[in-house]
Amino acid sequence: MPIYLNKAFVVGRLTKDPETKSTPNGQRVTNLSVATNRVFKDKDGNKQEQAEFHNIILWSRLAEIASQYLVKGQEVLIEGRLQTRSWDGKDGVKRYRTEIIAESLQLGSKSGGGSGSFSKEGSSPKPEEEAKKDEVIEDVEEIKIEDIPF
Repeated sequence: MPIYLNKAFVVGRLTKDPETKSTPNGQRVTNLSVATNRVFKDKDGNKQEQAEFHNIILWSRLAEIASQYLVKGQEVLIEGRLQTRSWDGKDGVKRYRTEIIAESLQLGSKSGGGSGSFSKEGSSPKPEEEAKKDEVIEDVEEIKIEDIPF
């Protein structure tokens, strides 16, 4: 039996504030743009840096959390799956966009502060010392300000 895996992990900074909308049936959806950097040496041994930009989609409770607590420039860890969608542009040309559909997110520091973890299905495994430092908040209906670890 073949095994398939579609999993993406991105650690980077938001390039703009989250954009949140509602679908016609009232479900919340948030779009994020996250930049990651790759540092490498070119053939001459000179240090080079290249930015990559990732489109992230969050649904339901994760969308609400992202819109409430994430801001441009903030570090974030996103875990999700890759999905490519297509549509016909106004000019009749078929367009494609590959996105990461988030399954969990971890807030990074805004300016050296704490962080927190969120998941649509609960927390992901962490070392014990990290679990003590970060409070993991599952996909619940209400978040109290005392529960936010920053």
